[in-house]
Amino acid sequence: MESSNIAGKVVLITGASSGIGEVTARLLAQHGAIVVLGARRKGRIDAVVQEILETGGKAAGFAVDIIKRAEVDMFIERALERFGRIDVMVNNAGIMAIAPIPQLKVEEWDRQIDVNIKGLLYGVAAVLPQMQRQKSGHIINLASVLGIKVFAPGGTVYSATKFAVRALTEGLRVELHSENIRCTMISPGAVATDLPEGSSEEATRKDLRALYKMAIPAASIASAIAYAIDQPAEVEIDEIVIRPTAQDF
Repeated sequence: MESSNIAGKVVLITGASSGIGEVTARLLAQHGAIVVLGARRKGRIDAVVQEILETGGKAAGFAVDIIKRAEVDMFIERALERFGRIDVMVNNAGIMAIAPIPQLKVEEWDRQIDVNIKGLLYGVAAVLPQMQRQKSGHIINLASVLGIKVFAPGGTVYSATKFAVRALTEGLRVELHSENIRCTMISPGAVATDLPEGSSEEATRKDLRALYKMAIPAASIASAIAYAIDQPAEVEIDEIVIRPTAQDF
């Protein structure tokens, strides 16, 4: 099945070896997009790409750790070498480590800042010059409902990183609208992925698993991303907030 405004577009997706990234890659490929998957787990990326190719889709995959700028640059360069352009960048990779501030898990704070903020910015820095040359493009950033309301105690630093994604996406929209580059922020609530497993303490992971019993499937977020991409070039979907009906925050 092909959709006229998705088919043929070259779409790069970080964090694409599982969860929202993987499901989004599969869905967009079904709609005729050329999907370029990036993640640290090369074996898993290769398996997903092979499955997409076997079902008639177009895909490629590369190992990339988004906290390493040189690797992000190489990811974009390889995509350009293969396909000649980049129409959409989906900054999906992210981690969530929940712990009260007084526990001083500073290394976890650093990691969340590196992945959720700096990694996203590295993606923007790598892809933006090409989109400016093309005079077209679409940057889609995955935020969170916890970037709208602070999840405390426990999620203060995670929320801070997602508030940053909100600010960055809106700032990019303002700065890039005159260059025909669209910017979209997707803010999911509880989604059935391995995100809750990012906390270092089993008790916290157990609590999050209980909370995530209400989680909606990753396909729900993939459909929202596809909807934003599918709009005509003159239509920009700036933000989609999507969460379980049962979720109250």
